[in-house]
Amino acid sequence: MIQDFKGKTAVLTGAGSGFGLECARIGARLGMNLVLVDVQQDALDKATAEIEATGVQVLSRRVDVSSKDQMESLAALVEQRFGAPHFVFNNAGVGSAGMIWENSVRDWEWVLGVNVWGVIHGVRLFTPMMLAAAKKDPNWRGHIVNTASMAGLLTPPNMGIYNVSKHAVVSLTETLYQDLKLVSDQVSASVLCPYFVPTGINQSHRNRPAEMADEKPTQSQLIGQAMTDKAVGSGKVTAAEVAQLVFDAIAADRFYIFSHPRALGNVRARMEGIVNQTNPADPFHERPEIGVGLRAALRAM
Repeated sequence: MIQDFKGKTAVLTGAGSGFGLECARIGARLGMNLVLVDVQQDALDKATAEIEATGVQVLSRRVDVSSKDQMESLAALVEQRFGAPHFVFNNAGVGSAGMIWENSVRDWEWVLGVNVWGVIHGVRLFTPMMLAAAKKDPNWRGHIVNTASMAGLLTPPNMGIYNVSKHAVVSLTETLYQDLKLVSDQVSASVLCPYFVPTGINQSHRNRPAEMADEKPTQSQLIGQAMTDKAVGSGKVTAAEVAQLVFDAIAADRFYIFSHPRALGNVRARMEGIVNQTNPADPFHERPEIGVGLRAALRAM
């Protein structure tokens, strides 16, 4: 359990907006050293100026988290400037919709690169640093938070790549938690599974790689984008509220962090189907009108 955040160092990917920026704001209020990482330079510059104005120590870098070389350079810079980070928020993520067989290879490479490899790089590079620091000092404490999604616990249709990537993050983080408990009582982990929260995730296409510019979205992708825009835009829970839940979970060493606990009814139905060996449950059981609308739109293509 971690109660004192002042003077501690946190690395935050996806820090230019959404959960990353809100966690950075909380970190600044707590007097932390903050490493701000994002792929979108203008958003990163704006976030950096805001956080630096609070007077805390800031290291800001534009990084593509899917890049092995860029993440290794970042890790070296962090260690040189601050030493081992006490907190790592592997938060950068992109969204993608469409029928699973319609997505291009480049779609898969982009989404899995950011959502999965970004987390892999964050874990493989910073965890050894944290464990080494813990070994030297019995009072040292660290925590890793990986951002997944409720899509990491469910399988909603027409968003297959995203589901696959977030299921991987949940599995990776559960395993990380178990592995850490084998070797240390000083470093722990949590997984964040938000539902529809206004964060900018639905505008991920703004950061699509330039080489994908010639790929026009399919009809199912357009339908999925429109539905996501509506769902995210109407979200009642704010990114700032979720960021506070994250810090509360770190302080309590609580693994699962949910923005919308009511959505766990759908998770329970899925798990019961697995245990009972029934066919997958209707993902729209609690909101049947969404399923009716999506089915009608897709069959009208």
